[in-house]
This record gives sequence, structure tokens and C-alpha cells, in this order.
Amino acid sequence: MLCRATLAMVSLVALPCAAAAQSAGGDQALLGMRIFNQSCRVCHTKPQLISPQYGPVLSMQTLGGNAELIREVISNGTPRMPGFKSTYKPAEIDAVIAYLKTVPAAAAPAAGAKASNSRDAD
Repeated sequence: MLCRATLAMVSLVALPCAAAAQSAGGDQALLGMRIFNQSCRVCHTKPQLISPQYGPVLSMQTLGGNAELIREVISNGTPRMPGFKSTYKPAEIDAVIAYLKTVPAAAAPAAGAKASNSRDAD
């Protein structure tokens, strides 16, 4: 009886984790999500507080979905964003790109609202 309860609890914990890895496109996208959360989220997601979002929202449509352009921007940066080629290996940058390919494009901002993602692409 105790074994069944333990097995049930392990299943409840393991299944959502496995599903998250599959839905994120596998191990590479999961690594990319971790790197995104560590280094990109601070500027590229809407903060919980009232402060404005600094960088544009990133998704599968970022830079037209062009992986080479995304890789170049992540690696070399822009005038408003640091480059990460010294921070992350090429495979890690590819993982971030794989993760972004799993992120649906954000809904268009409401008319009259200031679009935080209308700035230059970072």
C-alpha cells in the first residue's frame, strides 16, 4: 500500500515535468528556457510591478523567425542590449533560439495602448 502511494506521488511530480520538457520541444528548448529565464526575462517580459518593460517581447516571430538573425543579435547584441557570445557557448545560444521557436507570438496591443514591443528589435 505504501509503495502504491509513493509511486502515485512520484508519478504526479514526474509527469508534469516530462510534459513540460516535451511541450518545450525537448532538452535543447528546455535548456534554452532556463538560459532565457536567467539572462533574458528581466528585460524581455512584462514586469509584475508598474515599471515599463525594457525590451521587446520575444517569440517565434522575433526578427521574422530568422534563426541566423536571432543568433547574431544574441551573440553580438545591439546598441541597447549586451552581446552574449562571451557568456554562452554557441550550443547554448542555439538552445535559446530553439526555446523562442516554442513561444507563441504575443497578441497585438490594444488600440491606443503604448506598445512596449514596438521598439527596435533587440
